[in-house]
Amino acid sequence: MDEIIISKAITEGYFKDLINSMEVDVAIVGAGPSGLVAGYYLAKNNIKTVIYERKLSVGGGMWGGAMMFNKIVVQTEGKAILDEFGIEATEYQKGYYVADAVESVSTICSKTTKAGVKIFNLISVEDVMIRENDKIVGLVLNWSSVTMARLHVDPLAVRAKLVIDATGHDSEVCNIVARKVANKLQVHGEKAMWAEVGEKEIVKNTRQVYPGLLVAGMAANAVLGSPRMGAVFGGMLLSGKKSAELAIDLLKSV
Repeated sequence: MDEIIISKAITEGYFKDLINSMEVDVAIVGAGPSGLVAGYYLAKNNIKTVIYERKLSVGGGMWGGAMMFNKIVVQTEGKAILDEFGIEATEYQKGYYVADAVESVSTICSKTTKAGVKIFNLISVEDVMIRENDKIVGLVLNWSSVTMARLHVDPLAVRAKLVIDATGHDSEVCNIVARKVANKLQVHGEKAMWAEVGEKEIVKNTRQVYPGLLVAGMAANAVLGSPRMGAVFGGMLLSGKKSAELAIDLLKSV
């Protein structure tokens, strides 16, 4: 085995994907459950989609279930999405289904990438591109390690017709926009845990919050000021699917 051939294969393959992903239909920020599900449904509809994840691993908080008990709960509506992905879920009580967190993340990630979504981990979003009509038209990216080390290294940019903020509790993209365009987007912050309300409102809150910018998953509840839900993930899955459906409709007018 030749180490240089191995190094060239990795480098050429990565940069081929990176260059091909610099102009896309939809850029999703955050590879948690809602971001992955959104990407899956977009790619299934032949929408060129890329996901950027600042951490090493994908799946967000789903890996650890609750307090590192790697089981998750979904309601009946959420189970329908698990069924579509072929993920086993058993009924605990009427309307409450338990699934394995590791199986859920690995299966959703696998089927999302096989659908055609490119996922780039260890990349952070540090800014957005805004053009005519105050519309977001792209993202400004840097290596997560550069951000963590506070190095003064200039970023690169990618163009996207739409952006989905699926960064969870931190709603990172929306907070960037709120800082850059005063009084045009307000991030209210999530409220205390209330699973019943949070699960209902996360789907309702999944929407376009600024021209070219949609929110999905916990980012939706954080931006709109709704409660968090804990280790109940049905709403996250449903929110991801809804954001994809909204993006498909919006792309028709772009």
